[in-house]
Amino acid sequence: MGSDFYETPNIDKIAKNAIVFDQGYSASRVCSPSRASIMSGQFTARHQITDWIGARSGEDWRKLNRNDRYLPAAYNHKLPLEMTTLPEALRDGGYSTFFTGKWHVGDVGSHPEDHGFQINKGGWEVGSPKGGYFSPWENPSLPNKEAGENLSMRLAKETVDFIKQEKSKPFLAYLSFYAVHGPIQTTEEKWRKYREKAEKNGIADHGFEMERLLPIRVTQDNPVYAGLVEQMDDAVGLVLDELESSGLIDNTIIIFTSDNGGVASGDAYSTSNYPLRGGKGYQWEGGIREPYFIWVPSEKAKSVDYPVSGIDFYPTIIDYAGISKPDNQVLDGVSLKPIIEGKSLEERPLFWHYPHYGNQGGEPSSIMRLGDWKIINYLEDGRLELYNLAKDPMEQNNLAESNQEKASQMNDQLMSWLKSVNANFGEKDDQFSAELAVEKMKQKKEVLMPRLEAQRKKFLDKDFDPKNNWWGSKTID
Repeated sequence: MGSDFYETPNIDKIAKNAIVFDQGYSASRVCSPSRASIMSGQFTARHQITDWIGARSGEDWRKLNRNDRYLPAAYNHKLPLEMTTLPEALRDGGYSTFFTGKWHVGDVGSHPEDHGFQINKGGWEVGSPKGGYFSPWENPSLPNKEAGENLSMRLAKETVDFIKQEKSKPFLAYLSFYAVHGPIQTTEEKWRKYREKAEKNGIADHGFEMERLLPIRVTQDNPVYAGLVEQMDDAVGLVLDELESSGLIDNTIIIFTSDNGGVASGDAYSTSNYPLRGGKGYQWEGGIREPYFIWVPSEKAKSVDYPVSGIDFYPTIIDYAGISKPDNQVLDGVSLKPIIEGKSLEERPLFWHYPHYGNQGGEPSSIMRLGDWKIINYLEDGRLELYNLAKDPMEQNNLAESNQEKASQMNDQLMSWLKSVNANFGEKDDQFSAELAVEKMKQKKEVLMPRLEAQRKKFLDKDFDPKNNWWGSKTID
């Protein structure tokens, strides 16, 4: 989406042939809620999978020794079995359904095969690539085949095998990469390519600045992360090649998106989402704005400004498939088929609800976007931020005080909607210490920030070697 550092020719190919929604959003700032919303067509406050599954909540949160003002809300830890998911709707409509990769919306009994996928290759409760991106990995649904095999490419190969088997029938192939989730890993060849590119571009004197609660990366020059991105793109190319060689490219809708923004704070502090503020886990646009491409062979490529969300994939896909909406389930999303075909849709509010702390520096908050306006309600104390995204896409000018009437009206609408869906909320923590918070912030500035800068320089050193055969990508006879 404009980066001059990462190279993704295969994803770019999708974009060049697709309807590109320039204001496309994930349904959450972190993974599990966004994925649940794609499966359900519902906002997170409705299905109540509001945090990544496995995160602590309530008084259990204190065991992390974070010292926060708010005890995060309890949340659902799996997709309800009574829900009619997207793959169930397609399966019941005559489609073969296939899943491979990251699931992370339920444990045993709530895996992909329990929610409408007839084939599951690699999907289980774990959200990161356990064992890493090079075989041998630890995944009970994806046996190891060859030492050093790349995980993203293996998932693509599984997808290609399914397409070859089912190409004479209607099918859903849901390829859900573990990349580019941490731990970040790549091959020596790709690391070297991007280290040299970073050097050629000119390495900035610093890579991090302080955001509100954590340092945040302000440069795109991490050669390990860039290699991981390209590994994923190589895998996308393998699937596109199969669609073309099998003659299916002109009869297949291809969708590409992500479940949250690039990780700029927390985890491996890997990338920058500039000019958007924040990144994965954050309440600002960098945490929720996404690549959002829908390639419909019968439609000309174009860019669309209409704000859309992950909740819209479900109704859009079943609309194109000629399948009716389920009778037993609310779909918050709308079919985007009219916009894709050049018509229009009514303005509608989009909602986000995250009564949790992101590992990456995000704060418990609820959000509504309506037209050009975005309101953020911080659940610790009810303070508000109001932005006009048309004039201030970087969210630098909080208008909540200067336009109190607009802020109040939007906040009332937001909170009324949350109440109507019985949204989950946490509560204030009476053990919070303001003095300890000051000390922790000092540590982040004086200890964490220099450590991150040192790691950045290490990745860019021409003699860098992770000392593990490049995360197992190199095999030794």
